Amino acid sequence: MIQKFSFQELDLKGAYIIKPFIAIDERGSFIKDYSKETFEEIGITHDLKEVFYTTSKKGVIRAIHFQSVKQQAKLVRCISGKIYDVIVDLRKTSSTFGEWRGFYLSSENNDQLLIPEGFGHGYLVVEPSVVSYKCAEKFYGEYDDGIVWNDKEIGIDWPLELVNQIVLSEKDKNLQSFNDFKNKQMGS
Repeated sequence: MIQKFSFQELDLKGAYIIKPFIAIDERGSFIKDYSKETFEEIGITHDLKEVFYTTSKKGVIRAIHFQSVKQQAKLVRCISGKIYDVIVDLRKTSSTFGEWRGFYLSSENNDQLLIPEGFGHGYLVVEPSVVSYKCAEKFYGEYDDGIVWNDKEIGIDWPLELVNQIVLSEKDKNLQSFNDFKNKQMGS
């Protein structure tokens, strides 16, 4: 069986759910989750600068992260396990500013999420997971920023019933609210 790349643009402009190229036979499978040429054919022109992986236990929430300067477009895929992945449009001139969308990414569905610059990104780990990030800009610690995972104004509907307890880093417990983010944006 062969599944070719497919791209579904979301209603948050610039974000896509992407099915990678997969070939399955009696030996197992071959997955190609990125092809510069294929992505450019549909107008996605992000050059990759870094690729990294996270491993997480069930119940981990990685809050809504982004870089305040040198923003990163990202291609995210759950290589093993299952996560509930969330994006938030943080582009202040966008008609969908402050809106969020959530998607299950897993080793079973092989879906990946293309997150454009100007978006926040986080996820809830539903099963122990390894997540791949392919980034169009390198990570700069001095620009690392975020919004608290349970911000009331954004109102993300996390599927917390799928986990027994939440695991948060100290950093993620102390992130700003969306209102603080907006006020900071208006001041700049």
